Amino acid sequence: MKKKYQGTARARRQQLQAFRSEFELLRMKSGESVTDYFSRTMVIVNKMRFHGDKTEDVTIVEKILRSMTPKFNFVVCSIEEANNIDELSIDELQSSLLVHEQKINQQETKEQALKASSENYFTPSGADRG
Repeated sequence: MKKKYQGTARARRQQLQAFRSEFELLRMKSGESVTDYFSRTMVIVNKMRFHGDKTEDVTIVEKILRSMTPKFNFVVCSIEEANNIDELSIDELQSSLLVHEQKINQQETKEQALKASSENYFTPSGADRG
């Protein structure tokens, strides 16, 4: 009986190590939304916790802040300056990043619309050639 459960413990430990490795290598992909990144992260964290890991929320918050794409650098800095990271919950971090992501996306949409309208204004038509 002892050998049977010892094998299970060894398998759990190996799985936990694999999940920890995956967690450490986790990075936000270019073009990925905050919601999708948090979802991927929490799936791994939940698997780690299921296999006996005691990872605290502050570790997860720090990991997420470290692994955001460069377009979030100014957001990460402002979050770190405005909040005590030790007391910041995962939900609070996600909410803050979602608000900033929406603002970034709105700004990019406005810039693309402005660029498109200015290109149409300055592009000569075929009738003006020749």
